[in-house]
Amino acid sequence: MLGKGDPPAIGPKLHQLRKEHGLTLDALAASSGVSRSMLSQIERGQANPTLATVWHLSKALGVEIGEFVGGKHVGRRGSIELTAASFVPEIRTEDGRCLLKILSPAHSVGQFEFYHLTLEPHAELASEAHAAGSHEHLTVLVGEMAVTCAETTALVGQGAIARYPADLPHAIRNTTGERAEALLIVMS
Repeated sequence: MLGKGDPPAIGPKLHQLRKEHGLTLDALAASSGVSRSMLSQIERGQANPTLATVWHLSKALGVEIGEFVGGKHVGRRGSIELTAASFVPEIRTEDGRCLLKILSPAHSVGQFEFYHLTLEPHAELASEAHAAGSHEHLTVLVGEMAVTCAETTALVGQGAIARYPADLPHAIRNTTGERAEALLIVMS
């Protein structure tokens, strides 16, 4: 049974859906654009896919992303999609010190993305330039963060909002000795 903070079991679900569709790893790789080795790693639980990867897989398999990662719809009219906390997709940096929980729906990729960002003490999330014209909106919920965009750095205290172009190299750094949290919206 999954605990509250456990990631969704995407690997077994991917394996099940692939077998139901009668697809080999090679066939799914060809139709989704996700490499065979990455598919194999995901199925074995050795890799945690990004939202974009899950989106490509859900399209290739013909399933809604919410169904793919454990969401469900409640009611008919005004349908509400529920996703259990343990099924919210996550992206973790290689060093494990920055965690992005993906809050936005998969169909919004490329338009807007909504994340809950957690940074360990003095951790930094550095990004290359995103698509031309994109912007980020960072609202600090806990702690204090420094945002650097190109040559400019600003301290963002708890409750404050920083808005900046994301089509330039930029970074978000926890300036404290405690864990910091923020909401991050990326708009293209």
